[in-house]
Amino acid sequence: MRIVFATKNEGKVKEIKEMLARTDVELLSLNHFESLPEIVEDGKNYLENALKKAKVVSEFTGEIVLADDSGLSVDVLGGEPGIYSARYAGEGATDEDNNARLLAKLKNVPEERRTASFFCTLVLYGQDGRYHSFEGRWRGRIIDERRGTNGFGYDPIFLCPELNKTAAELPPEIKNTISHRGQAFAKLKAHFDGR
Repeated sequence: MRIVFATKNEGKVKEIKEMLARTDVELLSLNHFESLPEIVEDGKNYLENALKKAKVVSEFTGEIVLADDSGLSVDVLGGEPGIYSARYAGEGATDEDNNARLLAKLKNVPEERRTASFFCTLVLYGQDGRYHSFEGRWRGRIIDERRGTNGFGYDPIFLCPELNKTAAELPPEIKNTISHRGQAFAKLKAHFDGR
């Protein structure tokens, strides 16, 4: 089965390909297509954003599309950066810019109050317009020291307390089983197995 993953983020594509290893899915990214319409992520939550991306890309490509929207929610900041995680420091912000802004906002917050969750919502959108959604949540804490070189986004400052490692310090085979995206993908794979 061929699926277009609605992202140009090669870090996400690599992660997803590892999660879908040993399935019959051929995964393409948006980097395989030209002249894609611009998609404005203006939804009020992860599901709305993922569904919009999936629908637009499916209608443009005529393919089955998998789209995700994910983000980091910091409890003491009332859920920030949330759906704005990728552009927390502004449009075109780098991972480093977003991390710096978040750490600046948490400057005087003690470590025990820096609890946070990564959220992921996946939408599998069929050529007939029907879709299924799958969600995952990963609890942790934000630390000041950037640690690790795996992953992307907020991974170097998101500590998994049970393992005392940041998301960026975890090898893919461990991260992909416990992360928000890993949880959502486990539900997606179960859906494929139950077809």
